[in-house]
Amino acid sequence: MTETKKTFPIKGMHCASCVTLLENSLNKIDGVKKATVNLATEKATVLYDSEKVTDQHLEGAVSNVGYKALISGEERHEADEKAEKQKELHDLKARVMVSLFLGGLILWGSFPVLMDTSPEILQNFFIQLLLATPVQFWAGWGFYRATILALRHRTANMDTLVVIGTTVAYGYSAFVALFPNMIKNIGIEAAPYFDVSTIIIGLILLGRYFEAKAKAGTSEAIKKLVGMQAKTARIIKDGKEHDIAIDQVQIGDVIRVRPGEKIPVDGIIIEGESSIDESMVTGESIPVDKSKGANVIGATMNKTGTFTFKATKIGQETMLAQIIKLVQEAQGSKAPIQRLADLVSSYFVPAVLMLAIATFVVWYIFGNPPAITFALLNMIAVLIIACPCAMGLATPTAIMVGTGKGAEHGILIKDAESLETAHKINTIIFDKTGTLTKGQPEVTDIIPVNSANKDELLILAGSIEKGSEHSLAEAIVKSAEAKNLALFKVEKFRAIPGHGVEGTVDGKRIIFGNKRLMDKENIAIVSASDKISEMEINGKTVMMLAAQGKLAGLIAVADIIKESAKEGLLALQSLGIEIVMITGDNQRTASAIGNSLGIKRILAEVLPDQKEAEVRKIQAEGKVVAMVGDGINDAPALAAADVGIAMGSGTDVAIESADITLINKDLKSVATAIVLSKKTMKTIKQNLFWAFGYNIILIPVAMGVLYPFFGILLNPIFASMAMATSSISVVLNSLLLKKKTIGLLP
Repeated sequence: MTETKKTFPIKGMHCASCVTLLENSLNKIDGVKKATVNLATEKATVLYDSEKVTDQHLEGAVSNVGYKALISGEERHEADEKAEKQKELHDLKARVMVSLFLGGLILWGSFPVLMDTSPEILQNFFIQLLLATPVQFWAGWGFYRATILALRHRTANMDTLVVIGTTVAYGYSAFVALFPNMIKNIGIEAAPYFDVSTIIIGLILLGRYFEAKAKAGTSEAIKKLVGMQAKTARIIKDGKEHDIAIDQVQIGDVIRVRPGEKIPVDGIIIEGESSIDESMVTGESIPVDKSKGANVIGATMNKTGTFTFKATKIGQETMLAQIIKLVQEAQGSKAPIQRLADLVSSYFVPAVLMLAIATFVVWYIFGNPPAITFALLNMIAVLIIACPCAMGLATPTAIMVGTGKGAEHGILIKDAESLETAHKINTIIFDKTGTLTKGQPEVTDIIPVNSANKDELLILAGSIEKGSEHSLAEAIVKSAEAKNLALFKVEKFRAIPGHGVEGTVDGKRIIFGNKRLMDKENIAIVSASDKISEMEINGKTVMMLAAQGKLAGLIAVADIIKESAKEGLLALQSLGIEIVMITGDNQRTASAIGNSLGIKRILAEVLPDQKEAEVRKIQAEGKVVAMVGDGINDAPALAAADVGIAMGSGTDVAIESADITLINKDLKSVATAIVLSKKTMKTIKQNLFWAFGYNIILIPVAMGVLYPFFGILLNPIFASMAMATSSISVVLNSLLLKKKTIGLLP
C-alpha cells in the first residue's frame, strides 16, 4: 500500500450539507482511508492508497454529487481562484439586492398598515406574483439545488427547510393570485403572502453573503509563505560562483551568502561568521550570532558578515516548506463543531412532512364536508407554520450583529464558526515575542562603571553602533537619538561577528560587545559581574563598553512587555481561563517574562515546527484552546488551535491563518472577544428557543387539535403571520445585542 495525502479545491460548496455529501461520496471509494472536506477553505483533504485510487476516481466521486474537483491543472485554477470567488460574491450580492428590493415592494403593497400608503399596482395580486417569481426561482435557486442533492442522498438540512417553507408560501400565494374566487367561495379571505417568501430568501442570502465575504482570501496565506522563499542561490563550484534558481540547488552544494541577502535553503555554516535575523521564521526579534558549524534556516535574512554553508535540506524538506505544509494541513482539517439548527432540521423536516400528510389524511377521512378543502388548508397551515424562517435567521442574524459589534472594538472575526467556538475556550496559549512583548529590543539599563556618566556612555555606544546593522545596535542608537544626544564620527570601525564592534570615537579606542569580546581583549569585568548576572537572570541582553582598555559601563537591552499585557491577562484569568506562554527563547528569559506577568505554565525553547504540536498536546488534555500570535512561525499553531487569534501588527500570513484578528493590537481585546462570543451564543440560543417555540406550540394548532374542543382552526394567513412574527422576534432579539455593553466581564 502506497499511502498518499492530497488536498484539492472543490467548486460549488456553500453549506454544511455539501460537506456531508462530499465526505460520504469520497469515503465510499475503495482505497480511501479518510476524506475530510473543509467548507471555510473550500478544499478536500484525502488520505488514500495511490495504487487503488486515481485522480479520476476522486473527480468522479465529487461530480457524482453535483460538485467539481479542481485536481488537474491546479496551478491554472489557483491563478483564477481569486477572480472566480469575486465573481461568485458579486453574483450573491446581486441576488440579495434583488430579493430585498422586490420583497420590500411586495411588503409595501400587502402588509395591512403599509398597503394603505402604496400605489394600487403593488396591491394587485398578479403584480405581486410577477415580482415574487424571480426571487423564488432565480435568487433562491441555490436552495433548490442543495435540497435536490440532499434528497437524492436521503438527508435534510436548512436548505430543505427553506425550500419547503418558501415554496409552500409562494405556491399558496400563486394559487390565490391566479384563482382568488375559488378561495373566496370556501369562505377564506383571498390574501397572498409573497412578502414572506421573498424577504426570507433575501435575508438568508444576506447572511450567506456576509459569511462568503468573511471567508474571502483564506487561501492567500499559503501563497504568501511560498513567496517568502529566496528565488536564487549563489553556489561555489570549481572555485567559481554561479547564481542558479532555487529549485536547482542540490544537497551538498556550497552556497555563499552576503550581507542583506536571504539564505536560500537550510544548511550548516562551513566558513565565516554572521548575525542572522530569523524573526521571519522563529518570531524572535533579536538576531542570532552564527559561526562555523551552526545551522541556518532558508528564507531568513543575513544581517552582517559573509559566510558559506553546505545545503542540507532543499525543496519540501526545508523548515519553511514544513511550515507551509503544517498550515495547509491545519487549515484543511475539519473543526469538530455541528450547528444546532442543522442537526435539528435533519429530524425536523421528515417529522413535519409526516405530520402534514397525517393531517391531510385525518381531515380527509374524519373532517366535515367539504373534507378535501379542510384537509388541504390544514395541511398547508402545518407546512407554513413549520417554515424554518426563524430557524434560518436565528444564527446568521446574531452572528452578523456579533461580528459587527466586534469590529467596533477592533476585533475582526473571520467566520461564524470562530465566534461560536470562542465561548468554549478555557485555555489560551500566548506567543511571547510581538504578542506579549513589543517585538522590538529597547534599552532598559545604562550602568556607568569607573566614573563615566549615563549620557557619556550612551553617546559612545550610540556613536560606534551607528555603523552597525545589528538590531541591538538600532535600539541603542534610537535611545541616544530619543535623548537628543550628539553622536561622534567613528574611525577605524570594524564589526566582529558574534562578538561586537570596535572603533575610534573622539580619539578613544572603543570596544563594545559581549563577554566573549571582553575576554578576547583582556578587559576586566569582575567588578560588574554581579550586576551582569542579575540583568541576565531577568532576561536582558547585556553589552559591555570598554574605553582605552578599561570597562566603562554596561548597557542592557530587552524586549519590553506590552502595556496592555498585564491587564489583558488578568481579565482572562478572571474569566477562569488558563494562560500558557510559548516561546523559542531559553528557559531563563522565558521565565523572567512569564513570572513578571503571573503566568504559571511556560513552554520555553520550542522550535517553530513544534508550536503546532504543543497546541495539539494541550487539546489532547481535553482543553478548548486558543492561540494568540503574530509571526509566520505561529501560523501552523494558529490554524491548529480551536480558535487562532492574530495581532493586527503581525504578518499577513499569521492574520490569514487566524480566526480572529485584533486590529487594535490591544491584548485586553482577547477577553473582550470571548465575552462577545458568550453573549452572541446566548442570543443565538434565545433565538432558537423562540424559533422552535413557535413551531412546537403552533404546529398542533395548525393540525386542528383545538377544533374538537373550541372550533378553532389556524387559517394559513394567520400561520404566515405567526411565521413572520417569529422571524421578526429573532431579528429584533439579535439587534438588541448591539445595545449591550461588551466589557471585560460577562
